[in-house]
Amino acid sequence: MISRKKLVEAAARHAEVSASLDVWYRITKKAEWRTIVDVRKSFSTADPVGTCTVFNIKGNAFRLIVWINYQTQKVFIKHVLTHADYTKEAWKSDCFD
Repeated sequence: MISRKKLVEAAARHAEVSASLDVWYRITKKAEWRTIVDVRKSFSTADPVGTCTVFNIKGNAFRLIVWINYQTQKVFIKHVLTHADYTKEAWKSDCFD
């Protein structure tokens, strides 16, 4: 289960990422991930960062930061950031307890 709200909001702010986020959503909605290894079978550049998983979106121009509950198969979208905003690292506080 994934809420599309943050994806829709990001696409409204940055129209150029809309199609890429839609592809990510469609793949993720059907996925049955149990570990980061499974995630990387769908998205080879996905990286674990603390409790989050970071996806490169639209050729590395954007970062999608999520928390995945592998047991319940729920994906919680934390942030959709431009590469420039991602490098500021303000988002990291959401991924480390």
